[in-house]
This record gives sequence, C-alpha cells and structure tokens, in this order.
Amino acid sequence: MPRHAITFAPRLLPTPEAAAYLGVSETMLRGLSIPRKLLGGKRLYDRLMLDEFASSLPSEGDEKGNSCDAVFGD
Repeated sequence: MPRHAITFAPRLLPTPEAAAYLGVSETMLRGLSIPRKLLGGKRLYDRLMLDEFASSLPSEGDEKGNSCDAVFGD
C-alpha cells in the first residue's frame, strides 16, 4: 500500500453496504425512515445518519411499559 493511501469508511453508502453496516437486510433498511442523499443519479445513505439512527434505538432493558417482561421474562 502506498504511503499516502488512507483506509477509511466511505461517508456515502449504497444500499447493500448500508444494510451490512447496520447489520440488517436490504429490505429492512428500505423500510426504515432513514433518508438518502442524492448524488447524480445515485441514492446513497449517509453513514452519519445511519449512526444517528442506530444510536436512537432503545437498548435492551430500556423499554418502558411492558410489565409482562418483569413477570415472564422475554
């Protein structure tokens, strides 16, 4: 690898790579409310928006209002 080469994750991702980044199927990704950026004729997901979406998801144990889990477990 040349000395000036930098390895980094691209900022804009096509659907297959964006789905893999989040660990979901392409079908599931398309059903989520994550907007895409337009670059020429391409529709690409912004990695920062994918991170924001993932960070906004509830963590296990953070769910509120489901008293059945306390009694029966999940």
